[in-house]
Amino acid sequence: MRVWVPYADVVPRLPATLAVDVYDGSGPPPSTLDEVEFYVTPYTFDRGTLELIPRMPKVRVVQTLTAGYEHVLPYLREGVTLCNAGGLHDASTAELAVTLTLAALRGIPEFVRAQDRREWRPVRHDALADRTVLIVGYGGIGAAIERRLAGFEVEVLRVARRERDGVAPVTALPELLPRADVVILSMPLTEQTRRMVDAAFLARMRDGALLVNVARGGVVDTDALLAELRSGRLRAALDVTDPEPLPPDHPLWTAPNLLISPHVGGNSSAFLPRAHRLIVEQLQRYAAGEPLHHQVVPAPERE
Repeated sequence: MRVWVPYADVVPRLPATLAVDVYDGSGPPPSTLDEVEFYVTPYTFDRGTLELIPRMPKVRVVQTLTAGYEHVLPYLREGVTLCNAGGLHDASTAELAVTLTLAALRGIPEFVRAQDRREWRPVRHDALADRTVLIVGYGGIGAAIERRLAGFEVEVLRVARRERDGVAPVTALPELLPRADVVILSMPLTEQTRRMVDAAFLARMRDGALLVNVARGGVVDTDALLAELRSGRLRAALDVTDPEPLPPDHPLWTAPNLLISPHVGGNSSAFLPRAHRLIVEQLQRYAAGEPLHHQVVPAPERE
């Protein structure tokens, strides 16, 4: 069984029954394009690494190293299983979500700019303590965000596509949004969530509330958000934007009340150890004929 992986470090840990090629997306692909059954796409993907998928006649499984997988869907043919990196980015992304929240509330960008100017400017900013935080998209990352909020003395509200104990359905957003001081987005980008955070969604947010997006840029209507930021009614902290990368002349760069990080939620020192474990576990299961984890296409059956 021929497999492609992006990291040579995992090869000694893979079953001996697998024939392994290492392809990290740089340079020409291996000559075994016609043989590969299991393709672990490089993390720092480009279109070239994805355009290889339709050229693989025997490919049965595509494994991404990203939690989002909408970028892969156009390249899949019927019958190919797609697995995402469920759980891989929970720690890093949740950490950044809390970092952006604290930085935006406590005025860290202003302090950094004042330091550059050598100005001592004590200013009182909002604390996270005593706030209500609404997590929209309560999956693995959303739950990891809540674990990291423990100890900050906040009330946490949870929303997901499906209602369950302690988690409200998306239909409850009109009721919950006015209660939240901080709204953290951590849902996948789907046809249902694309531009879900539109003018009506933002209008329901409390005056002075903070929107934190560690999901995908496409879940937010950028023009609607710009209007709220310019009015001074809302604040935002974005790890993801629409478009992305953000062009140098885009108005988000100069929008008031906004903190931007360049889509680095999962890209930390925590990534590689978890990526290696995921690849090894999935390929061990594949070699043994066991069901794979994190299958997103075909969609898993739900009760």
